[in-house]
Amino acid sequence: MAFQTYRLLVCTVTLLALLSLFSLGEGQYKGFRKFNQVQDTRKEAEFEEQWFIQKLDHFNGADSRVWKQRYFVNEAFYRPGGPVFLMIGGEGPANPAWMQHGTWLTYAEKLGALCLMLEHRFYGKSHPTADLSTENLHFLSSRQALADLAHFRTVMAASRGLTNRKWVAFGGSYPGSLAAWFRLKYPHLVHASVATSAPVHATVNFPEYLEVVWRSLASENVECPTLVKKASDTLIERLKDPTTYENITKHFNLCSPLQIQTEMDSAYFLETLAGNFMDVVQYNEDNRGFEGVVGTNITIKVLCGVMSDISLGDPYARYAAVARLMMDTFSLKCLDANFNNYVREMTNTSWDGPAAGGGRQWVYQTCSEFGFYQSTESPNQPFTGFPLEYQVKQCADFYNISAEQLAEAVAQTNEYYGGYDIRSSRIVFPNGSIDPWHALGITQDITQDLPAVFIRGTAHCANMYPARNEDLPQLSLARDHVFLLLQQWLKQ
Repeated sequence: MAFQTYRLLVCTVTLLALLSLFSLGEGQYKGFRKFNQVQDTRKEAEFEEQWFIQKLDHFNGADSRVWKQRYFVNEAFYRPGGPVFLMIGGEGPANPAWMQHGTWLTYAEKLGALCLMLEHRFYGKSHPTADLSTENLHFLSSRQALADLAHFRTVMAASRGLTNRKWVAFGGSYPGSLAAWFRLKYPHLVHASVATSAPVHATVNFPEYLEVVWRSLASENVECPTLVKKASDTLIERLKDPTTYENITKHFNLCSPLQIQTEMDSAYFLETLAGNFMDVVQYNEDNRGFEGVVGTNITIKVLCGVMSDISLGDPYARYAAVARLMMDTFSLKCLDANFNNYVREMTNTSWDGPAAGGGRQWVYQTCSEFGFYQSTESPNQPFTGFPLEYQVKQCADFYNISAEQLAEAVAQTNEYYGGYDIRSSRIVFPNGSIDPWHALGITQDITQDLPAVFIRGTAHCANMYPARNEDLPQLSLARDHVFLLLQQWLKQ
């Protein structure tokens, strides 16, 4: 959320929570994996939601339709003459907890910044259209989102007397990419950007994600990913024999009897189980608790401990134990691994639908712009059974987008933004080595003015979360380094 198939990013402000391992009805979805889907209503009351009039289509002057976009303001640290910090929302509801916590506020206090957070169109309460029909989703794109940011920045600057202030964009995960692209495409509006865990290169097939999962598990216990692979391979063999389905249903506490009638059914089931490991690796040992997120106590160390526990039985039995542990952690009575249920939820176009928290929207963006499909098509990873074809077919099933259209859309995205070849200035790219998304990010300096901050041993968006005593020394140093860069750039 995170994704089942489309584990994305989600890390900050909005938190994608992209589809996670279980049913969409639990408020999870595919993509960047559980970004900030969980809202803490106690904090919401302290920062009143405000509304900004936004154009539906920024690229059609003949279309005069408008809608209301949600945003939040924190003026507590602002000093006259100070900069303006703009936190960019992503593939999930904007979480007002970020107006009270997070590294960006530490920077704001030191630099006297005004802090704004803008929710992404089509997520949270920012509803540009009457429903989520595919026809309406044509207005959902990173390009429209950047134009939203540009118009918001222009109008807010004029109305608040901030036109001559220096604006800094912040974002993590997909919003991290938006932060980089905002500076790239609108350099006259954005003085600098902090683009954390930003996958700037679009790709249809992203098998490297699971390769990083292997390495991240092995960093805890060299045998761990091998045990996961043995378990996955055993399950694949059992799925070939329908007489095993009753036992598999019991072992994994499925909500309904396992039925494998198509390759899509088996792929969805296998991906759902793999998602347990993918989610934990992506957010390993992070500090998301302030957002109201549960499960942060489940780490790579915990999962590898279960996979190494011979008292639980063979690797297959331990794999099932991991699934039950995750269900207990998220208070789920059973695991919904039924692909037909998933299709039904993802094709519901109502704003009240089970995938309207971000799942239907984010998967549309992957089909129409980014790809990012975490397939099992590399031999150097622990899972089997959810190939690229399974993920691409969902684009056709959900939105009538063909494989050829997907490939063309991804090529256009890289052509428009430049992929890894970013030509700009004053953008810093923090990434964590444990985070699988770093494989599509900037992990080495492009130029002195486009530096990378590669943080060993940390996961997705770790540098954005509030500091704590348990943080690795290199994480604390990374936060300090970003601050020094901002200090330097704001003097330019």
